[in-house]
Amino acid sequence: MVRELVVLGSASQVPTRRRNHNGYLLRWNGHGVLFDPGEGTQRQLLLAGVAPSAVTAICITHFHGDHCLGLPGVLQRLALDGVERPVPIVFPAAGREYFDRLRHASSFDDTLDVRPLPLEAPSDGSTVPVPLDLGGGLCLEVAALAHRIPTVGFRLVEPAGRTMVPQRLAAAGVSGPDIGRLERTGAVRVGGRDVRVQDVSIERPGQRAAVVMDTGWCAGALALADHADLLVCEATFTTADADVAARSGHLTAAQAGRLASEAGATHLLLAHFSQRYPDVAPLVAEARAAFAGRITAAEDLQRVALPARRRAIAR
Repeated sequence: MVRELVVLGSASQVPTRRRNHNGYLLRWNGHGVLFDPGEGTQRQLLLAGVAPSAVTAICITHFHGDHCLGLPGVLQRLALDGVERPVPIVFPAAGREYFDRLRHASSFDDTLDVRPLPLEAPSDGSTVPVPLDLGGGLCLEVAALAHRIPTVGFRLVEPAGRTMVPQRLAAAGVSGPDIGRLERTGAVRVGGRDVRVQDVSIERPGQRAAVVMDTGWCAGALALADHADLLVCEATFTTADADVAARSGHLTAAQAGRLASEAGATHLLLAHFSQRYPDVAPLVAEARAAFAGRITAAEDLQRVALPARRRAIAR
């Protein structure tokens, strides 16, 4: 099954010759969660070779144009393609007026079953689950960020699983079909005694992917980035422009690296670059000075696979 992020756009504020407005499609098995469909997202899907119908849910961090002006085109395309399943759209409740305008921006054969999910994120920066059924125990979480208008970030979290330990299975006398029954039911009876799955396995952390867009340094960003396997994070400015970043509610690339480091992330994907940097190498260098893990500078139409699962935890 596919677990990857498709970068549809990586520019901030205005598009450039090489970078479209924001757009990030997280493909997770059968789901396609589209984050921040900026202007031109419908065309970027075409160029990326992704069918618009692959979008199963939409998440908007805030209602600045570079993060939402592509929403009308995406919704109208889904309607044109005859998508019959519901399309949930998650966004900050304070932006409901802008959502309603975008939802009905022009006349079209509106057959789409859109399910708005306006949310209030707690002000203490903690993450809360979104009431969205993604199946398989997957949970979409949201946290408040620190920008000039109400803004949230998102994280998709897979539940922890278990990895069987052959030595423990052998010691407990569990073999053959009993292993499958143990995995399905949580316990089997072998040799006159009950063997529980936790007795012969170790915990395997679920994967996490976080999207932290426009924000200053805040508790919500740290909470979302916590042990993220893939952290998609804005790196709008260099440290030389830190005053501009602070005034406009953005992170520098150095802060993005620090965020990934303090949160224990695995792979940092830098994005949302200001048009003032035609070469983003200096931003990558600043982030790398703060974070020893893997760093990638987002490029439009790029596909970034989620890293391999973290190792199971022996207890």
